[in-house]
Amino acid sequence: MNKNKLLPLTETTFFILLALLEPLHGYAIMQKVEELSNGRVRIAAGTLYGATENLLKQKLIHEVPGTDKRRRVYALTDAGKDLLTQEAARLKELSALADALL
Repeated sequence: MNKNKLLPLTETTFFILLALLEPLHGYAIMQKVEELSNGRVRIAAGTLYGATENLLKQKLIHEVPGTDKRRRVYALTDAGKDLLTQEAARLKELSALADALL
């Protein structure tokens, strides 16, 4: 696995990237994160705004055209999908180690 300076991801960032495997606007991201985490992770609008701005700067997500001009729609870039894949592999490794030791 490549060492990446962006790893490990925060739980919030991990869920946002996971949600953006399909293009979504901000409110839909918030709903999808809550759904994927079984209600355990809830993202406030301000947190989501800051996170999406950072992810845009890091070129992990990009804006895509949407049907509603009032909503910004985001999707993963190839770099974002690669980073998400690396993080999933890292988490699997940690889980396997914990399973072996427990």
